[in-house]
Amino acid sequence: MPASVGRLRVPVGHDAQRWSTFPGVRTLVVAARTVTSTVRVLETLPALLRGDNRVNVIFAHDPTSAFNDGVLDLLRDAGCRVMPWSQLADIAPDLILSASENIDVPEGDCPVLVLPHGVGFQKRVPDSRANRTRLSGVVPDALLESGRAWLAISHPDQEEQLVAAHPKSDGHTLLVGDPVYDQLRASLPRAGSYRRALSVPDRQRLVVVSSTWGPTSLMGRDPQLPARILAALPYDEYRVAAIIHPNVWSGHGAWQIRTLQAAALDAGMLLMPPVHAWRTALVAADVVIGDHGSVTLYGAALGKPLLLAAFGDDAVAGTAITRLRRAAPSLDPCEDLRQQIDSTAREHTPERYAEVSAAAFADPGHALARLRTAVYGLMRLTEPGSPPPPVLALAPAEVSSTAVTAWIVATTVSSVAGRHSITVCRYPAATSGEVDEGSGPFLHLACDEEERDQQLTESASVLLRRTPSPTTVAAGRWIRATLGRFPGSRLAAAPLTGGGFLVGLRDGRILEAVTTEDIDDPGLPAAVVYACLRSGLSPDDITVTLRAGELREEVALRLLPPAPLG
Repeated sequence: MPASVGRLRVPVGHDAQRWSTFPGVRTLVVAARTVTSTVRVLETLPALLRGDNRVNVIFAHDPTSAFNDGVLDLLRDAGCRVMPWSQLADIAPDLILSASENIDVPEGDCPVLVLPHGVGFQKRVPDSRANRTRLSGVVPDALLESGRAWLAISHPDQEEQLVAAHPKSDGHTLLVGDPVYDQLRASLPRAGSYRRALSVPDRQRLVVVSSTWGPTSLMGRDPQLPARILAALPYDEYRVAAIIHPNVWSGHGAWQIRTLQAAALDAGMLLMPPVHAWRTALVAADVVIGDHGSVTLYGAALGKPLLLAAFGDDAVAGTAITRLRRAAPSLDPCEDLRQQIDSTAREHTPERYAEVSAAAFADPGHALARLRTAVYGLMRLTEPGSPPPPVLALAPAEVSSTAVTAWIVATTVSSVAGRHSITVCRYPAATSGEVDEGSGPFLHLACDEEERDQQLTESASVLLRRTPSPTTVAAGRWIRATLGRFPGSRLAAAPLTGGGFLVGLRDGRILEAVTTEDIDDPGLPAAVVYACLRSGLSPDDITVTLRAGELREEVALRLLPPAPLG
């Protein structure tokens, strides 16, 4: 990754007009200091300048932040023109735009517009200039005193807060709104498409775990919470996604995050990339588990059920986030996690956090239009005659997860008036500990043939093959070979290309399992057969009802004669 950038010649620099294609009567410089702040501008600015060749946009890379890692990669991927921060003193921009307030702007008279990179001014953060904390979102006093700085706000109360903390900000706030919140709201009707892009079926509940950065954040206080949540939630009924603040990615690196979350990732957790994709996961969420970060507040404003798993004393009193703390239930890590998640979802009403939302976002839906007017006004350039930029719904973001290849499976059998029902509850083995097959309901360990932990595979009672076999003969060969390699297993199951499954038993019998719907997961019919064997129910020529969360399927079992498998 490049450590620095060279000086630009086009569209700024000595004699730049000789080499430029676009006229560029105004120059707008974006301060690119952290991933979080740079992303906020990248997500907002294109709609404001759409189709206008009068404005040249340059990104000035400021490498002084503790969270600078990843900024240059982000800018290069977006195709931005980048100049070193030092070159800013040699050009004459018409406006400096930043979502990072902690910038050292060269002397001059061009205005500086500062966008919030979260929701309002609700957190105290370390001050890089001194051994103290400061109010996040507020530019240095010297820039306020110069009269050049303008602070975009999303609610009138934020103006009062700023003036009380920094009197020099009086008269230098602009009530714009929050373009991110506007887009999240506009995207709610498309939640289903976001779930499909994330491979979350309708019958599963999506739990989003969100963490801000710092020692008081959810990840700072309890980094193993996602793994424990996955251990508590049945695999067929829930999916879990994690949204981790970009400062954690930048400060500690993707390698560190993935190492800390290895168990959760092996259990199928969706780890949302720190840029862009988190927004669709939040819109798609059924429940949010968060802290005092902006993503949690966005979730509340969207009407999501939520639980607070952490809340730091660095949150600023009197802000919308502290109102949320009083209104939202807290997650008790020592109590039943699933029960808390389910009861929160069940008892929630969409208007529960309406007052919190109203305290954070005033008159939503107009942020882009107001921001375009502000940007052009500060550049002293006539605003385009085109209609205000529309608030567009987010595009689906496809984020893959690690395939789960081992499960702890609990099955129960019930019979009423000759009709048999088998309930299957699976948990990822990566987060669920060991199996005692002699306790509780019928428990077993099931492993896919792709499971990389040989000890797990050797301990499994049920072995599975994901790839469909073209014929019953081929499936039977795989079953016999697999049971021969793993003498401790009770049965093995494989899907067939034309539909249905074969389940082979240790004693050599082969069963055909056919479902009423198109199920491609051999673990479910295998669990049905296992439960029949453990309960003493003959699996030959029987139809049982399979229950796995909201899934209800009729499974027909039939013993095959040995001859066709030859």
